[in-house]
Amino acid sequence: MTAAAPHPSPAPPAAGPLAGVRVVELAGIGPGPFAAMLLADLGADVVRVDRPGGPGLGLAPEDDLTNRNKRSVLVDLKAPGGARAVLDLAARADLLIEGYRPGVAERLGVGPQACLARNPRLVYGRMTGWGQEGPLAATAGHDIGYLAVTGALAMTGPADRPPVAPANLLGDYAGGSLYLVTGLLAALHHARAHGEGQVVDAAIVDGAAHLTTMIHAMRAAGAWQDRREANLLDGGAPFYGVYETADGGHMAVGALEERFYARFADLLGLTAEQAALRADPARWPRLREAVAERFATRTRDAWTEVFADADACTAPVLSLAEAPHHPHLAARGTFTDAAGPVQPAPAPRFSATPAALRTPPARPGAHTAEVARDWDVPALGAAPAG
Repeated sequence: MTAAAPHPSPAPPAAGPLAGVRVVELAGIGPGPFAAMLLADLGADVVRVDRPGGPGLGLAPEDDLTNRNKRSVLVDLKAPGGARAVLDLAARADLLIEGYRPGVAERLGVGPQACLARNPRLVYGRMTGWGQEGPLAATAGHDIGYLAVTGALAMTGPADRPPVAPANLLGDYAGGSLYLVTGLLAALHHARAHGEGQVVDAAIVDGAAHLTTMIHAMRAAGAWQDRREANLLDGGAPFYGVYETADGGHMAVGALEERFYARFADLLGLTAEQAALRADPARWPRLREAVAERFATRTRDAWTEVFADADACTAPVLSLAEAPHHPHLAARGTFTDAAGPVQPAPAPRFSATPAALRTPPARPGAHTAEVARDWDVPALGAAPAG
């Protein structure tokens, strides 16, 4: 595979489509910070309210890339004046994000009722795993547990071994952050049209379940079996899966359509008899063996060259370190080192108001005086830092 280094994204003529939108983020971990980062990447002025001591993830704030494009103030919500400073920020904000357990924000004096009393147009976003109500709402949890109860986790991994946790991408970020951002922007549209703010209850269990909508439709229609590696999109089909190469690497195959499969079979070197096994699911095990045998004859990079630029829906499985150097991703600037270490560039892309990686991760409290001035919040500068 040809190596190409990531390159900085060019400075855009505009600050992003959310320029002018003010966001308060009450510091937390996981999906809340990622959602705030996405808003910041798109141009919003995100002020992260950090607390003394931080969230305790073991990652220095200056190394936490989800703190990029934000400003940080340091406020002790348990100290006199702390809640007042946050309420003053909320009074000047469009959006607020918090990820506490239900009831914690209220006890700290910065819950929805208090914030909306100061700013009736505010959209108050609540990010949790279980949601604001229900039998498990007050209990602790993590991504893997939320996926477990929604049925999403049961679809991952091989049939003869336990389900595989997909890092925290599917629950925290897909089912959590992206649904929170969608809700915040929809509610912001409503607030600007009608002058009415509201609370957005974004629960990872809701979002993760929602992601399985098409699978539920297929199951109801008899086109999906409720077990792993038995379906078209979960590795059950030999023309949609991952195969090991001669050097221990892997190639991903997604040749679902007939014309793409025909090209795949030709480039892989299957015989006409082997390729025809696709037509009979009962003979798919034989086809899988044939495909695996062919992939085992060459290295991953050799097969990458074979399938390069071909409509065969076949690609190398790259590591996190390798991904930024993929020729296509490098050409698009999918990764950038414009503001620190190599990292994913803002997404998606806009023709008139491009997003940008403007600043590196904010250190806690680095912008307290600056934000107090820009947002006209005198109490922020007076609030004890702890």
